[in-house]
Amino acid sequence: MKKILISVAALALSANFAMADTIRLGTEGAYPPYNFINEAGEVDGFERELGDELCKRAELECVWVTNEWDSIIPNLTTGNYDTIIAGMSITAERDEVIDFTQNYTPPSPSLYVAASADIDPTTAIVAAQTSTIQSGHVAASGATLVEFATADEAVAAVKNGEADAAFADLDYMAPIVAESGGALVVVGEPVPLGGGVGMGVRESDNELRDKFDAAIGTMKADGTLNTMIKKWFGDDALVF
Repeated sequence: MKKILISVAALALSANFAMADTIRLGTEGAYPPYNFINEAGEVDGFERELGDELCKRAELECVWVTNEWDSIIPNLTTGNYDTIIAGMSITAERDEVIDFTQNYTPPSPSLYVAASADIDPTTAIVAAQTSTIQSGHVAASGATLVEFATADEAVAAVKNGEADAAFADLDYMAPIVAESGGALVVVGEPVPLGGGVGMGVRESDNELRDKFDAAIGTMKADGTLNTMIKKWFGDDALVF
């Protein structure tokens, strides 16, 4: 009987360990090409491919969870998922609340986009996604900030006349301008912001952070990460 109890306890410990190794990856699903929902209703994009590869290298079982951007950090800290992998730039302000891995994309500039080349983004009404480094920059620039839940809505505000310009990552904005047929143009100069994009984890999850950090390091070292960046962002994308 004693041996049976010991075996049952060992199995329980193994089961708990296995469950602990099932990691929930939190993303927005609305910021292409970083992340989006495809026609099959599944998370897709650069970060889906990256996250799956990182989990494989870290020997972790992972599942994907979507969450609206404006509550993505609070829902990480309260335990709704275990990481944020959602085009989140590493900033000192965010680092006070959560921890980050090393960056998996280099720092990339942000662009102002407008319907007219005559718009001055420093004095205009500028739309940006709420709780982003772009919205913080606009608020401090002297322009009038209008915030939206998603970057798509910020761009739509320019198209329908609610805002003079929109401000977001170059990687997000460049394809939109290219596909607009001249309806949208870049105005002003590119603005460098943040320390690149990294995975966010709870401050108490040092082991998990270190596992993903090491996996990112191996992808940088063997060139896999640069290949993946170019696949999703183009041959001219900034790489490591």
